[in-house]
Amino acid sequence: MRGAVRPRHVADPRGGPRQAAYPDTFGLRATITWRAVRPKEWNGKRGLWYPGQKCFVPEANVSDATPKKMDVQEEGGTVTNRQRVLASLDHRQPDKTPYNIGFTEKARARMAEYYGDADFACQLENCLTTLDVKPHDFWQEVRPNVWQDDFGVQWDRSIDKDIGTPCNQVVTPGNLAEFRFPDPDDARRWAPFPAAVADKSETFVVAALGFSLFERAWTLCGMANLLTAMATSPGFVHALLDRILEFNLRIVDRACSYAIDGMYFGDDWGCQAGLLMGPNLWREYIKPRIRQMYEAVRAQGKFVFIHSCGKVQELFPELIECGLDVFNPFQPEVTDVAGAKARYGGRLSFYGGISTQKTLPYGTVADVEDEVKRLIEIVGKDGGYIAAPAHAIPGDAKPENVAAMIEVLQGQ
Repeated sequence: MRGAVRPRHVADPRGGPRQAAYPDTFGLRATITWRAVRPKEWNGKRGLWYPGQKCFVPEANVSDATPKKMDVQEEGGTVTNRQRVLASLDHRQPDKTPYNIGFTEKARARMAEYYGDADFACQLENCLTTLDVKPHDFWQEVRPNVWQDDFGVQWDRSIDKDIGTPCNQVVTPGNLAEFRFPDPDDARRWAPFPAAVADKSETFVVAALGFSLFERAWTLCGMANLLTAMATSPGFVHALLDRILEFNLRIVDRACSYAIDGMYFGDDWGCQAGLLMGPNLWREYIKPRIRQMYEAVRAQGKFVFIHSCGKVQELFPELIECGLDVFNPFQPEVTDVAGAKARYGGRLSFYGGISTQKTLPYGTVADVEDEVKRLIEIVGKDGGYIAAPAHAIPGDAKPENVAAMIEVLQGQ
């Protein structure tokens, strides 16, 4: 490829990423979305590879041929938090590293008391707005401290007030064919979306689908049952995951029909020691289905986020191959954050990294300040980073440490 045809920019009618409308070259006309960018070498030349368009643009032509995903204000103008996120995910250095801070219910209550303000979170200036595709009114309290979700799974919240622990089994090999999934088109799921995306100029909007595949499967049939079935009853596991995938793809299609910026999937594959099911079973059961989910999101010009707790960095190359843009929570206890940035930083963005297992609950204010500044300096260099706690802030985090983290992030 000698060069790139300069496109004429056209607006996405849904408010998504700008597209490029090519002129009638060689008797053809095509409109493409400039997403899915990957640095690459081809014929000894550096450049950018656009998988969706199967197009390689040599480095010499990149600045000329590739429209930026955002228009950054120059010369003292105001840069919005959304622009900071977009710049960072485009692996460009924003004026400040974007950040996002979430809390467990206990931590939120402690910080409200610490600040003397129940609405303190409104002053955080978080860079992301998250829209859950499962509204709160989908949960019903069936008995004291036990809540049932829309799949019929009951969660004991007597200790964990935020999510809980599944305490029933609703799917078996014998009832899977007849088991009724919830309606992905239920109007209550989508009621908050129009207003939330009507003016998204200030924050980056993501739709969140928690328990998106492996987690949804084990909550339906039990963790031990699912892991055992992966080895002994593959037909059942494939059938269950296919049902979940079908549901998820409809959720993705509906969510991406709105002017969101990205899709956030939650699916814990690891523990502190490594993958729960091992790499081979992950490749057999999980990888082909997340590839379909990620491709469905990218086809709509949106960014793909995954939240997976545990030591799962061995999957980074394959997640990149599947089309992942952003990995969360980037736990420093199980991930070499500097090493991951050095190895994958041009191909994958990271979201998280601030220790919720050690530094926030047990460190000093100085420890917190040093850790946050180090992450911004190392992982935030050249973009590709959203600073955040490695999970929702736990209830045992010291309020003064949380306040120190917030001060560093806001004071950039």
